[in-house]
Amino acid sequence: MIIGLHVAAWTVLFLAPLTFLNHGNGVTPQRYLAACVTPLLQMVVFYTNYFLLTPKLFMRHHRRMFWTLNIVIVVSFSFVLHIWMGYAHSHFDTFPPEGYSPPRHEALTMSLFVLRDMFYLGLSAFMAATVVLAMNWQKSETARCAAETARTEAELNNLRAQIKPHFLLNTLNNIYALVAFDQAKAQKAIYELSQLLRHILYDNQQPTITMSEEIAFLENYIHLMQIRLSDNVEVTFQAECAQPQMPIAPMLFISLVENAFKHGISATGKSFVHIRIENGNGYVTCEIENSNNPKGRSDHSGHGIGLRQVRKRLELSYAGHYEWTCGTDENDTVYKSKITIRT
Repeated sequence: MIIGLHVAAWTVLFLAPLTFLNHGNGVTPQRYLAACVTPLLQMVVFYTNYFLLTPKLFMRHHRRMFWTLNIVIVVSFSFVLHIWMGYAHSHFDTFPPEGYSPPRHEALTMSLFVLRDMFYLGLSAFMAATVVLAMNWQKSETARCAAETARTEAELNNLRAQIKPHFLLNTLNNIYALVAFDQAKAQKAIYELSQLLRHILYDNQQPTITMSEEIAFLENYIHLMQIRLSDNVEVTFQAECAQPQMPIAPMLFISLVENAFKHGISATGKSFVHIRIENGNGYVTCEIENSNNPKGRSDHSGHGIGLRQVRKRLELSYAGHYEWTCGTDENDTVYKSKITIRT
């Protein structure tokens, strides 16, 4: 692609002399080759900057040497062109058309020709430097994007790795408490846990899963949690899945659900956990309300890992495409959390 652009550009420049030679004394090989010296020197200036001066000097911050060498090359080549034009005119009758008569101020005219050649040669140097800097910027931007993507994927994988032990810790604590008073329920809980682990080990490794799979995972987890709860705890789970095949990041809401059970269950009084998930028209909403029963200072289990994971995963997977509001009501008795994602 790049080579093709170079070939096309120089082909146009080397064919340009034919446009004015046709209006002169006719096109001959000698006249055409003589006229090609100008684009030839432009090519030399261009590729000198393209391969040497710009990458070796300008991009390595040797700017003074870069400008000095370019000025020397442009001025020298301009006078070489001036001398060559005079030689070609006297030997090949190259450039002046028929009926041409020298101007009265020929010295001034020649000076203007020299300045014109300086401009075109300088323009070649400028174009070469611009192309090299643009290509270097593109490579740097591509490398930066690749590094950012790799960093994001590494952070996401790290968060997924943190979810597993955090999730297992809470679940095993529940089973441990269950074993003491109902072994049958404990066995059932272990079976439920095996189903959840299957989801974690396989589905969680994919970038996305379907909404139906995520909802099934949450249902299994909630059912596992309900096994050990007393009648004083009201748990509801509503799922309105208008688009069951909609992709979603796996295990995105589990930390919020864990948090609701951890801080919403009272050991003595009545309490509740209400969970509602719906999707449709490109939106996914997860809304959780639970009675606010914060743990005492002596209970530091989790250290808020779950909520920090939710925030990080939302930023990594849905930055700029989600809204999350959370906090207690005015009476500080109900904790509410609502996430809305635009997929």
